[in-house]
Amino acid sequence: MSSASGPERATAAAALVGIAGDLAGLTERVTAAGHDLALVGGTVRDTLMGRLGPQSDLDLTTDARPATIVELLTGWADAVWEVGIRFGTVGARRGSRTLEITTYRAESYSPDSRKPEVTFGDSLEGDLARRDFTVNAMAVRLPSLEFIDLNNGMDDLRDGVLRTPSTPPESFSDDPLRMLRAARFVSQLGFTVAPEVLEAMTAMADRLEIVSAERIRDELTRLLMGAHPKLGLQVLVSTGLADRILPELPALQLEVDEHHRHKDVYEHSLTVLEQAIDLESAHTPTIEPDLVLRLAALLHDIGKPRTRKFEPDGGVSFHHHEVVGARMVKKRLAALRFSNDVIDDVAKLTELHLRFHGYGTGEWTDSAVRRYVRDAGDQLLRLHKLTRADSTTRNARRARALQNAYDDLERRIGELAEAEELASIRPDLDGNQIMEILGIGPGRAVGEAYRHMLELRLDRGPMTPEEAEAQLRTWWSTREATP
Repeated sequence: MSSASGPERATAAAALVGIAGDLAGLTERVTAAGHDLALVGGTVRDTLMGRLGPQSDLDLTTDARPATIVELLTGWADAVWEVGIRFGTVGARRGSRTLEITTYRAESYSPDSRKPEVTFGDSLEGDLARRDFTVNAMAVRLPSLEFIDLNNGMDDLRDGVLRTPSTPPESFSDDPLRMLRAARFVSQLGFTVAPEVLEAMTAMADRLEIVSAERIRDELTRLLMGAHPKLGLQVLVSTGLADRILPELPALQLEVDEHHRHKDVYEHSLTVLEQAIDLESAHTPTIEPDLVLRLAALLHDIGKPRTRKFEPDGGVSFHHHEVVGARMVKKRLAALRFSNDVIDDVAKLTELHLRFHGYGTGEWTDSAVRRYVRDAGDQLLRLHKLTRADSTTRNARRARALQNAYDDLERRIGELAEAEELASIRPDLDGNQIMEILGIGPGRAVGEAYRHMLELRLDRGPMTPEEAEAQLRTWWSTREATP
């Protein structure tokens, strides 16, 4: 394999001069101890692409063993941590920069192991040959700034293509997670995957079964948070990888009957995802990128395959798919070890994503609007975005009508919120006031009274203290009279 040309070497070295200067003190320590040090992987790749920012993490590699790395960092770095030391990686912070320094290594899985077995190497060239993709197998030696590219990484970077330094089967046997990384880099960088790599991913998809759910979750998260998640997801589906980690997604590829009585749910979901991303900055405060919104946009219709029914009149229905989908979301995201907060938020958005369609042209009462806000809770802004993104109709008139209707709903929410503090809807009487008025102590009756007063608050809006007390006493007298 040929190296990059002379001008390309010079360009790469020049782009990294500033970083090398920041690391001069560390480089002196490492070389004085008789060891090598090089910038590597994503640091070199992103610098060449103009993507490395002043706060970006730096990846380095060395022949020094982990314990020695810790010793060399101590006194130079502001902080050192050893979380990944058993895998040969030591983390550190110097000023605003975070560094990860990894001993030359090779990772591989035994056929039945869920954790990579790490062995340390002694040469930079050997380390690069074992990396995941050629665009990540370039390095710059410190302090000489010698550019090393033994696997045509510069050519692949220029062409925007993902290839493996070794054969794809060898690479994916070493670490099956690399197959997911390929899809992740498609999303993050907009690259394509070389045909022979796609072929190996398809043939070896079953190897993902030995990778832990946590590692899969992290790669899926990075894919979804990338600039082009649709492209990355399409790679997962086309290679069969999605069948192993997120089977609900390819299951959305429902066979469309000859009369096209329903839209392609899979393509619809990918479009909703893209439209939701466009809306991430639509409300304040913004979250960009927003993992919960992106997951909800992708998964909001996963209940449709289980609920599809062909009706006698020739139509197709998906009754209660939002409820079924919410349960499926909880099960899948829990299996992938997402946090309880993420699971609950995505499930809530999935269950509520159809609620707006009962709004029509504004027929909802103020009580219905209050309940919409109450049920959405702290996910209201995301629900706004998801609901708008869920409109993928090609009928321009219908699309405008839907957006205008939601504009009207948001306006009414704003008006009620200003008048009634909708964000924190509570009964007009709290538990202590209820007990005092009724002359009762803590117990089930207090909870029943509280829920009754909350329903009144949602139906009628705010009441004066006198009105609220009268309503409570009326309810209590009726309750006591009930046999």
